Amino acid sequence: MNSDDKFAFLVIATPLIGLIYCGIGITLMISNETIREHPLISGTIFILIPFLLAASTWIRASAKAYNNTNRSQDSEIKN
Repeated sequence: MNSDDKFAFLVIATPLIGLIYCGIGITLMISNETIREHPLISGTIFILIPFLLAASTWIRASAKAYNNTNRSQDSEIKN
């Protein structure tokens, strides 16, 4: 998969996945009485899932870029 395909997937799929996630959350809030009785806990879980996913993706990408930068600098020093 080249970078254009990855970008197109990111631009198209991310909002759709977000809409599906919100729809699932709203459906659960309407249909499940336990979630309605404990809004603070369920809201925290509902917010933390995408936040943790985004944070882990960001950290993984940053670590990959950092490693690539260090490797290129190390090869320049050796040459």
